[in-house]
Parts: sequence; structure tokens; C-alpha cells
Amino acid sequence: MKSKQPLIGLVCGHQRENPDRYYVNNAYIQAVISAGGTPILIPYQPKEQIRALIELLDGLVLPGGIDVDPNRYGQNPVIECGEIDPYWDELDLTAAGFALERDIPVLAICRGIQVLNIALGGSLVQDIPSQITEPIKHTQEAPRWYATHDVSIQSGSMLKEIWGTAPTRVNSYHHQAVGSLGKGLRVVATAPDGVIEAVESGEHRFVLGVQWHPELMVEHYPAARRIFSHFVLACTAN
Repeated sequence: MKSKQPLIGLVCGHQRENPDRYYVNNAYIQAVISAGGTPILIPYQPKEQIRALIELLDGLVLPGGIDVDPNRYGQNPVIECGEIDPYWDELDLTAAGFALERDIPVLAICRGIQVLNIALGGSLVQDIPSQITEPIKHTQEAPRWYATHDVSIQSGSMLKEIWGTAPTRVNSYHHQAVGSLGKGLRVVATAPDGVIEAVESGEHRFVLGVQWHPELMVEHYPAARRIFSHFVLACTAN
């Protein structure tokens, strides 16, 4: 019997120095639970098993993490490119691909928005400080929940409907960003320096990628909570 609460997959991170450990930070888990979903952790496994698992889910969260291998989007790494993990990349991109194929709701956060963009054929800015003109600070030295920089959210977007009239400031923990857009994606939020902060898909019923970490903001910012509640609500429609 199907659970009354939607089953939400959370793709696990992977520790290269401890290859036996796959994990999801508790903030993601609690944000999904608080919004009314049942979290299901997805570790690395054969592709067909990932496909079978995605078939059981009502939605997918692609969490934050380390850099994605630039070879995944046809580039060589720049000097500033950080740690990469091929197993983590394979897991994220495989899960994202199957979820998009099924058209279940996808919420992609930080690294997740980058994975989403690559899964749809896009590329990344490998290092904001060295590749963006006059960048603002995107790796904050403030409490993790605290919103440190402005974003401009596009009127008429799903994100604007979710966000409402709340101040448009977000937390920030990244040095990479979305570059050329993947198929079907549109930019719905940007930072003052032009860095892409959020994307949506015009070809899926609910696909939202944000470059910040709303799971860390939910206890302090109602707009962050609404991102998860709208996502889980979309998952109940499956």
C-alpha cells in the first residue's frame, strides 16, 4: 500500500577518503519531514537499481556537495577546480536523469542545481572568483542559516510565487555556478554580479534548482520553508 506521505529520494554524498560511507546531511532530511514528506536515502548502486528505486518515488532532492568533474560537461579543469568524485557524479547524474525522464518533481540545491544543468546538457562556471567580473562573496563566513546576499527573482516564475513578498536574500556556499543552460531550463533568479541563482524547467511539471541552501534557512526564513512545502505538495500529485 502506498504511503500517505510522498516518498522523497535524497541522493547521498560520498566520502572519497572513506569510500564505505554514503550520507545525507540531516538538514535536508528534517526539511523534507517538516514539509510532510518521507525521506528515502539513495546511495551509489547499479544504474538499473537506481532506475527501479526512482520508479517508486514521488520526488527527488539533489543536495549540495563537492565540485562536479568538468569532463562531464566537456571541459578540462581549471586550476581553481576543487575536489571531484566520479562515483558521486555518476550517482547524481543517473538519479537526475531517471527522475527527469519520469517527470517527478525535482528540487536541486547548490551542487544539485549544477548537476541538474549538466544532466540537461548545460555547463558550469568552474570558479566564480577567477571567471566572473567583479564577483560578490559567494562563500560566506557567517552562520550557515544567515542570508548574506541579495537575489533578483523573475516575476511570473514559480519561484516568485513561492517566495512571495519576503526579502530576497539568501545564504551562499559555492564557488561554481550554472554556465550555459541545459535544455528546457530558464533563469529565474540572479545575484547582483549576474551569477545564476535559480532555474526552472519549462518542460517538466516541477523542476526547481537553487544555488543557495534553503534547508539551512527553514527555521529562520518562511520563504525557505515554502520551497520545501511547495515541492512536497507537488510530489503528492503523483
